[in-house]
Amino acid sequence: MSSSSAFNDEKGGSSSVGEPEYGHDPASGGIFSSDYKRHDDLKEMLDSNKDSLKLEAMKRIVAMIARGKNASDLFPAVVKNVACKNIEVSPPRPSRYRDISQTDPNQLIRASALRVLSSIRVTIIVPIMMLAIKEAASDMSPYVRKTAAHAIPKLYSLDPDQKDQLIEVIEKLLADKTTLVAGSVVMAFEEVCPERIDLIHKNYRKLCNLLIDVEEWGQVVIINMLTRYARTQFLNPNANESLLEEGGEKTFYGSDEEEGKEDKVEAAALVVKRKPYVMDPDHRLLLRNTKPLLQSRNAAVVMAVAQLYFHLAPKAEVGVIAKALVRLMRSHSEVQYVVLQNVATMTIKRRGMFEPYLKSFYIRSTDPTQIKVLKLEVLTNLANETNISTILREFQTYIKSMDKDFVAATIQAIGRCATNIGEVRDTCLNGLVQLLSNRDELVVAESVVVIKKLLQMQPEKHSDIIKHMAKLTDNIQVPMARASILWLIGEYCEHVPKIAPDVLRKMAKSFTNEEDIVKLQILNLAAKLYLTNSKQTKLLTQYVLNLAKYDQNYDIRDRARFIRQLIVPTDKSGALSKYAKKLFLALKPAPVLESPFKDRDHFQLGSLSHLLNAKAGGYQELPDWPESAPDPSVRNVEVPEWTKCSSREKRKEKKVEKPFYSDSEGESGPTESADSGNHTEEQKKSTKSKEPKDRSDSESEDEEESSTESSESESEEESESDTDAKKKKKVLLSISINHTLQGTSLRYYILKKWRIYVSFCVALLLKCSFPSPQAASPTCGPLKTYELLHRITGEGLAVTYCFSRRPFTGDPHMVSVQIQFTNNTEVEARSLRVLEPKLQSGMRIAEFPEIDVLPPGEISTVVMGIDFCDSTQAANFQLCTHTKKFFVTIQPPVGELMMPIFMTENEFKKEQGQLMGMNEITEKLTLGEGCRGDHVIIQRVISTANLSRVPCGSAMECRFAGKTVTSGSLVLVTVVTKEERAAQVTVNCEKMLIGTMLVKDILQALSQ
Repeated sequence: MSSSSAFNDEKGGSSSVGEPEYGHDPASGGIFSSDYKRHDDLKEMLDSNKDSLKLEAMKRIVAMIARGKNASDLFPAVVKNVACKNIEVSPPRPSRYRDISQTDPNQLIRASALRVLSSIRVTIIVPIMMLAIKEAASDMSPYVRKTAAHAIPKLYSLDPDQKDQLIEVIEKLLADKTTLVAGSVVMAFEEVCPERIDLIHKNYRKLCNLLIDVEEWGQVVIINMLTRYARTQFLNPNANESLLEEGGEKTFYGSDEEEGKEDKVEAAALVVKRKPYVMDPDHRLLLRNTKPLLQSRNAAVVMAVAQLYFHLAPKAEVGVIAKALVRLMRSHSEVQYVVLQNVATMTIKRRGMFEPYLKSFYIRSTDPTQIKVLKLEVLTNLANETNISTILREFQTYIKSMDKDFVAATIQAIGRCATNIGEVRDTCLNGLVQLLSNRDELVVAESVVVIKKLLQMQPEKHSDIIKHMAKLTDNIQVPMARASILWLIGEYCEHVPKIAPDVLRKMAKSFTNEEDIVKLQILNLAAKLYLTNSKQTKLLTQYVLNLAKYDQNYDIRDRARFIRQLIVPTDKSGALSKYAKKLFLALKPAPVLESPFKDRDHFQLGSLSHLLNAKAGGYQELPDWPESAPDPSVRNVEVPEWTKCSSREKRKEKKVEKPFYSDSEGESGPTESADSGNHTEEQKKSTKSKEPKDRSDSESEDEEESSTESSESESEEESESDTDAKKKKKVLLSISINHTLQGTSLRYYILKKWRIYVSFCVALLLKCSFPSPQAASPTCGPLKTYELLHRITGEGLAVTYCFSRRPFTGDPHMVSVQIQFTNNTEVEARSLRVLEPKLQSGMRIAEFPEIDVLPPGEISTVVMGIDFCDSTQAANFQLCTHTKKFFVTIQPPVGELMMPIFMTENEFKKEQGQLMGMNEITEKLTLGEGCRGDHVIIQRVISTANLSRVPCGSAMECRFAGKTVTSGSLVLVTVVTKEERAAQVTVNCEKMLIGTMLVKDILQALSQ
């Protein structure tokens, strides 16, 4: 009792047995009694009206459960609090998790909420989970998008019917350019839709380029996926070599030399007919971008790259993986085991690349048995006429090991070396015979089994060995070894005619005590001796058959009946008895000692299926190479035109403003190309200053390309003044080109002056026809009016407002709001002003000047400015008169938070190219009945959002540009019309929330 009380005192509990348990602090650890009132205090706390007591009770219950205590009787009291409004007390509902994953400002909390929601394995919340994943896939944080990719396989396993919607999310996430997301979305792709290879086409090059920066486990997933992708999209780089190898095999096995020559000629003819192999640039891109990962610190990444090179690379390039795999041999034994499994498979077909690292596979005494066996396998595969002597010396050392399994594997390896290399067969056989005198019975038994296989190749030369092995039957007790000796003596009994009957006599004495495998070989030996030496063995054979007739094993009894009817002729014997000698004494083919890893290469290296040599669940077969190359254009991605300009053109754009420079190029394009042709002819005549001329050629070609692009975008007709300006520029251009032949410095000087002149002329021409490139005029059209204060609520004072879409004079970062007061009373209203504005954080308001007097029936208009901080949150304030106060609210549509800007087509494409991926929202729609024609589409888009139209050369496309008033973030809108009233709206915006709301408003406007 003293010890128990001490224990209780140490734990801080009570030693009284009858004392009930109370909800102590979790650290107290008192002993719980079995009294029925033990949880009354916790129940009272849970039934309390105070959330603090409920929360404390919940904490204590969680602590009890964590310590393994039974709290099931508190379940009803806990369930009653599910409806509690305090989120700290009640467990959040799935919809609450969804709201947190969308609205919480902390990305870690949003991701955690989505992770918890996707872990709830309840089918009824699948729609909520799907909605949360879709929203998270568009989140600004890459960490949340990564969590959304992780949630996709969970939802798919819960409800496979959601596959189509999940594929849409995967397609969206595959376009993400963030390295944090790439690995996770490829893993989701592998789990949900690995057969949808079309989703990878457009993202193939991006994945190859991002691979070096992706996290390590993401690299493994992407590399394995790209391995299978490459096997379906590219040609076999070793196809010609495989044809020659097949021709060589036919020649080796052919019996006629002429037929062998014909086969060889046919193989060579096939190689000639086949087109010379040219590696696809995308194939080379994959090999080039994965090669640096061979130096990764992660063994799985190195193994993934190694298997990719083994399955995809040309034979001459595979050798680079050998050094990296040998480096992994210094890792933990678990890593070594997996690496050696794959190396053993590689060394069967690509032996040469590991031969320089032969010593790295020597076995250490500290290696586990499974590692030793695998290293033996690799050494055996690497053995050839050059290094066999070194390897055999190593094997002699290994035989002395205390690890019996390892010794047995070494003896088998010696037998394989003797089989594969004929020059050392006799040496290996003599060495194995010496092992027959070993004290260890297991070593002797394994040697007997291997010698038996070797003797089948040349039995007539080794009758002495057979005699020596026959003497071992008295000492060897291992069943397999005894069975092997008996089989050898029976198979080659004509070589030992005196010893074989005596061996049968000894075996007949111990027949009843032998193992089943030995008994079967005794029966075979008796049958063979009866057919070859019946005088000496007839009675002995009958004795053995009688013993077997009553054996407990039915296999032995059946074998005895079969042999008796076959070799002992009687009246009832069938036709088979005539062929007894042919059946028992037929020549047996010599066994082929093959590596157990020979046929494992049909599994993808590094996979679990390859490790187990059996198809594991979820394994995807490695596709065969295609016969003809698929279309490589499916991997082409449309590149915006602004990305095609050279670095030389970028330097030009820095010197001259882009609108003027591009237009001048468009007007001078044909002349430039013609003059550059003349310059090329003159270049052939003179050989001096070769380098400057080459530079001028390249520059003229670049200018010609850019002029072609800009000339296509010009849609307005040229005036007479434009024609005159063109003629002047042609003269100047020809002068500048002719001067380039006289010297480099003079050429650049004249070219610079010519560009300044052209820019000046074009600026004068464009000044009268285009607005300023920095800002556009306010959008024309009727402005929508909103009610701010109804005349009934305002006791006769009616107030309306509209967004004037003009810059606010006081602050350009504020939205201009035009307010109209109407006095519907019979008395004048005085001191109309704004008081006590209640604004969200960051918002500002510029009050309108106070209206001193508004006579009855009169209308007064004022302008105030509001900085909405690029959000649609409402601005709340009070409108006051000299006697009344009215609370009013102004909430802007998202289209009024922006201002139009002027932009050329090339500038639009350039900015749009920088706002791709998660900053691009695309939606499809069907245009409404009244929305036909470009002018209607333009009118509805401009009435929805304060944007300006961008010139566009396509009749099926309308473009609009603007920027947010507060932050100046670009907003680009593209409306593409298709057949049968189908259309597509694309919004590119730095602020995703604004882009999402703007798309909805435009869709609503165009669908009406």
